[in-house]
Amino acid sequence: MKITAVDCFGYRLGYAHGEYVMSGGRAAVEQTGTIVRLRTDEGLEGWGEVTPLGATYLPAFTDGIRAAIGLLAPHLIGADPTNISGINRMMDAVLLGQGFAKSPIDIACWDLLGRSVGRPVADLLGGVLQPDFPLYEAVPLGTPDSMADFVARRQAAGINRFQLKVGNDPLEDAARTRAAVEAADPRTIVIADSNGGWNLLDARRAYRAMADLPVYVEQPCRTTEDCALAAAGSSLPLVLDESVCVPEDIFRAKQAGASSVNLKISRVGGLTAAARARDLMQSLNLMVSIEDTWGGDIVSAAVSHIAASTRPESLLMTSFFNDWTDGHVAGYLPRSVDGRGSAPTGPGLGIDVDTTAFPPALFTIA
Repeated sequence: MKITAVDCFGYRLGYAHGEYVMSGGRAAVEQTGTIVRLRTDEGLEGWGEVTPLGATYLPAFTDGIRAAIGLLAPHLIGADPTNISGINRMMDAVLLGQGFAKSPIDIACWDLLGRSVGRPVADLLGGVLQPDFPLYEAVPLGTPDSMADFVARRQAAGINRFQLKVGNDPLEDAARTRAAVEAADPRTIVIADSNGGWNLLDARRAYRAMADLPVYVEQPCRTTEDCALAAAGSSLPLVLDESVCVPEDIFRAKQAGASSVNLKISRVGGLTAAARARDLMQSLNLMVSIEDTWGGDIVSAAVSHIAASTRPESLLMTSFFNDWTDGHVAGYLPRSVDGRGSAPTGPGLGIDVDTTAFPPALFTIA
């Protein structure tokens, strides 16, 4: 099989709950996504997607991603997409880093590999270990009452894992967290996620103020080292996210005392790297959450396959971004049910992308 054309599409994804607010004044009602289609000489097509969470969450932005895809695309023509390691080596030889741009290409190759052999991606990642898995939703930063109301509403829809957006004033954040915990079922998992928004002093103040709450704390500071210092002496489990990008960071997370890592597919460069990172975390006895920065149906499908092939005892939670956004380019599939998700059982990603659901291609390389 050979790649004959690379199409790059753009579309807008609105947030389903109004405005998505994080620490440091970062907020948005929509994001801009990029979809990649790989066409082949055998008539098969593979799809991938990447949607960064704005331009200030991580060092990636939409225009840069698309420029990098345009640089990579000519080198994909004539290559075998089912040789996924070969594709990734080629991309690395052309462009250093830029995992966000490589991610949708890598996902599309997995989609093509699955379609070519008639098997879902989860089977190719080692097999389905859990037919369904727990989903979480992020709670936008707001007043304690608004965040508690969000938890109560979404818990009624079956969600029992929540990631609270905090990271501003530590005492106000503790009040937000306390209100959310009181609104939740006792069995609900609540994570206070600063997104690296606290400095070391404020992180320590937040830990003290939340010491009696049954919560996890995620990425309190920007670096793993500061997160470890902030969490020292606390009984609240530490989750890392933004500071874990490469395998070496996973070992640092373990040494820092983290109990879990939030793994985003596009941050590490695609399904290939995400699966390797997931396996390393499992070997190190770390819990793992599987998700991405943002997205719609295609991202949710990719997330579903790596989540389904993760050991149940190692998976903390997963996100289906097509529940959070209106990015329904494949018929709103995969679909969550009562707060749980599952991977499609069709070949590849197991979804059929509707090209009428987004504008014509931004560019095509053939």
